[in-house]
Amino acid sequence: MFVLNPDPYSLPSYRIGPFQTKHVALNNSLPDNNGVVHYLNEKFEGNDYYFTENGRQAINIALSYYNLDKNDVVTILTTSGNFYISGCVTKEIEKICQWSRNILSETKLIFVNHEFGYVYPEMDFLCSLDIPIIEDCCTTFFSQDEKGKIGKYGDFAVYSFPKFFPVQVGGVLVNNKKNRLNKEPQISEPLLQYIKNVISYYVADIKELVGQRISNYDYAISVYKQLGLNEFFTKSSQEVPSVMMLKNNSIIKDLNYLKETLWAHGIQSSIFYGEDAFFFPSHQNLGKGDIHYFADVLNSLILNRK
Repeated sequence: MFVLNPDPYSLPSYRIGPFQTKHVALNNSLPDNNGVVHYLNEKFEGNDYYFTENGRQAINIALSYYNLDKNDVVTILTTSGNFYISGCVTKEIEKICQWSRNILSETKLIFVNHEFGYVYPEMDFLCSLDIPIIEDCCTTFFSQDEKGKIGKYGDFAVYSFPKFFPVQVGGVLVNNKKNRLNKEPQISEPLLQYIKNVISYYVADIKELVGQRISNYDYAISVYKQLGLNEFFTKSSQEVPSVMMLKNNSIIKDLNYLKETLWAHGIQSSIFYGEDAFFFPSHQNLGKGDIHYFADVLNSLILNRK
């Protein structure tokens, strides 16, 4: 059995990303390793890229290239078209100019958020508008479209390592057009080497990592379907989700209470605001027992008609 309604001082800790407490010591013990450089050279096909402290820093540097003023508009588009957008994105834009969810006459830049591991479906159309594009690939490190061009449509693409690897820091800014940047990432040499060491260690088994992540996702979907919950997005064979996003189908009555309950059981989660949906962890470091623990917590809400 699983312990439900645990003492708050004895909570487990399930994060959206695959980082766990045990990785603090493990990552610290890793020897110097620059293997990730070879991996990224191949992944980005020789385009310029820069390591950053996180995805936010990568976004800020990409935005600074365009010399935007406070009256300019960055239009944010997302895979779902829902109004939900992370503050990590909007706060970086607000440091420089305004943002909108629509393409306006004042739009100087389109910021495409490939959302939760699912690719924006109309990239060719956006490219035809002749407006500069930044691709937010922070949750789509392993996802692609049929043309294999996700992360290559825009002037820049930004990535975040903690969404997919068990690490607390690190991101990448890819400069597809070899633009001359107004500024480059400020990252200390020790931190840079740490990021290289950790990501090099995990990309050495990249096929197994991705395979386990997809296997866990597919197994979890089969479990949650038994509760009447379905996947919100339709996953293609080339997409690797960054979270478990579920359609609620009006089964759990109070999604705010659901979020509070999941957190009270040590499960990081949020509502997909504006939709009857919610999300929580789905990654390679979960086991089947963890997935069934999540299901038991959800089922307790359903049985209690919450």
